[in-house]
Amino acid sequence: MNPLNVFPSRRSAYFTGFLICAALIAYALYLQYVQMLEPCPMCWFQRVAVVALGLVFLIGAVMNPGRPGAKVMAWLALLTGGAGAVLAARHLYIQSLPADALPSCGMGITYMLESLPFLDVFARALKGSVECNKIDLILGLPIPAWTLIFFVVAVIAAFSLINHRASGQPKALFR
Repeated sequence: MNPLNVFPSRRSAYFTGFLICAALIAYALYLQYVQMLEPCPMCWFQRVAVVALGLVFLIGAVMNPGRPGAKVMAWLALLTGGAGAVLAARHLYIQSLPADALPSCGMGITYMLESLPFLDVFARALKGSVECNKIDLILGLPIPAWTLIFFVVAVIAAFSLINHRASGQPKALFR
């Protein structure tokens, strides 16, 4: 049995995925501006992956795809969510390193984006820095662990939606 069949349609499931992504970004902004937890470069790229995955879910909600379209949406979710999972796993690895094994604090992400080509910014962010090694726990887990769990669950959900069988489902595109 597909647990996502509790949703009356693929559209509502995709829209729920979009809302969860929006809530995660809202929570990240809350942590940044209210709790004053300054995001490291790796956090910024994970946010981009959450936004990209949210856009995939929003497209799915708008298009309300049939089975072939749901396959396309699942692969897009794998692409965006998989990239986010890799970034979160890399962030967890960086957090497991001793501080002396990381490059020193470098330029801030804003300055890097203004002065360096994007691929250089991305390469520097993936190398990590001392600020990426800071561990902030939410309900006992580091933030990158939560994002890793989210990305894995979201990709599994997207693939589960391929076989969504809800009664009374309205006609969808790409059947």
